[in-house]
Amino acid sequence: MFLGTHTPRLDDKGRLILPAKFRDELAEGVVITRGQERCLYVWPHAEFLRFTEQLRAAPITHKGTRDFARMLAAGASDEVPDKQGRITIPTGLRTYAGLERECTVVGAMTRVEIWSEQAWETYQAEKEPMFADISEEVLPGIF
Repeated sequence: MFLGTHTPRLDDKGRLILPAKFRDELAEGVVITRGQERCLYVWPHAEFLRFTEQLRAAPITHKGTRDFARMLAAGASDEVPDKQGRITIPTGLRTYAGLERECTVVGAMTRVEIWSEQAWETYQAEKEPMFADISEEVLPGIF
């Protein structure tokens, strides 16, 4: 499970050092895709396969399914971390997420998210006030 917030930097070659606590689980390779809210999702291969199996079970006749699958797959990139735990983020994905130098890497349980530092700060400022309010809607009866 991926947890926590980290602040690595992109180097001049578009590489990002994965947080040390995530490296073992991601060492075999990852799939980097577009995420919602203009971040990137970094999936361990096995988790990406599980997710896409669920997506493939959705009816292809549904326009939303086709659109989502296209957007997810069209920009996806297979990467294997190097010995220093770095992954290269392709230019198109860096542009999509607005990644320049300062990044925020967020553990999102089953995947890792990569945000531009500014986008993450904005997202947090907007969503934090709603955090307590949505718990009942998302997890009824849990809290």
